Amino acid sequence: MPLLSMLCNKIRILCRMVKIEHSVFALPFAFMGAFAAAMGVPPARDLILLGIAMVCIRSFAMTFNRIVDVRYDRLNPRTATRPLITGEISPRAAWLFCAVMAIGFVASAAGMNMLCLALSPLVLFVAGFYSYTKRFTWLCHFVLGLLLAMAPMAGYLAVTAAFALPPMLLAAAVTFWVAGFDIFYSCQDVDFDQKHGLHSVPAHFGIPTGLVMAGFCHANTVIFLFLAGYGFGFAWPWHAVVAAVAAILVWEHRLVRPDDLTRVNLAFFTLNAVIALILFCGIAAAIFL
Repeated sequence: MPLLSMLCNKIRILCRMVKIEHSVFALPFAFMGAFAAAMGVPPARDLILLGIAMVCIRSFAMTFNRIVDVRYDRLNPRTATRPLITGEISPRAAWLFCAVMAIGFVASAAGMNMLCLALSPLVLFVAGFYSYTKRFTWLCHFVLGLLLAMAPMAGYLAVTAAFALPPMLLAAAVTFWVAGFDIFYSCQDVDFDQKHGLHSVPAHFGIPTGLVMAGFCHANTVIFLFLAGYGFGFAWPWHAVVAAVAAILVWEHRLVRPDDLTRVNLAFFTLNAVIALILFCGIAAAIFL
C-alpha cells in the first residue's frame, strides 16, 4: 500500500506539472478533425489512438518546457511552486516521463497510418522547439498556436491519411485562437520577461498594443472558422456556433484591460475551454443535422 500510495502521488504531481486539465484545449480539436474527415462518427480505434497521441504530445511538450525553463521558473514568483522547482519531481524523473510520452506519441501515430508515423518526428520537433522561441522572438505565441493547430490536422489525417484544404483552414483558426489567448496570458509576465530578456508580444510592444494584436488574432480566428465551415460544407449549426464563439471572444476582450489583468485566468482557461467544447458540438451538430 505505501508503494501504491507513493506511485499515485507521483502520478498526481506529474499531472499537475503538465496541467493535464488543459488537454481540454487540444482534444476537442483533434476529434473535430476526425469527425469532419469521417463526416460522421470515426472508427473507435482511430479515436482511441488519437486521444492517446494528443495526451502524449501535450504532456511531452509541457514537460520539455518545464525542464528547459527551470532556471526562469525558479526566479518568477508566479511559477516558483512548480514541481521541478519545489523538488517534488526530479529532473531525471521529468526527462524519463518526457521520453515515455514521446515514445507513446510515436507508437500511437504508427497505429493510425504511415503518414501520421512519418510526420510524428516533425511534431515532436515543433513541440520541443516552441520552448526556446521565447528566448529570441515575440512570435513565440504563433509557434504555440501552430503546435495546437496540428490537433485538427492530426484528427483528419488519422481518418483519411490525406491532406485537404478545409482542415488546414480549421488549423489556421486554431493557430490564431491560441496565439491570441497566449498573448493575454503573457501579459502577467511583462515585467519579468523584460528584466530577463525574454520575448513576448506584450513585453516587446506593451500591454495595450498586445491586447490589440490579440484582438486581431481572434478576428482571424472567426474568419477562418467560417471559411472552414464552408470548405467542409457544414450545415447551419456550425455557423451559429461560430457566431457564439465570436461573442465569447468579444467578452474575453472586455474582461482583460491594460489596467486590469485580474481576470486573465478566467479569459485564458474557463472561456477558452468553453470555446473548444462548443466548437466540437458545432461540428457534431453540423454533420448530423
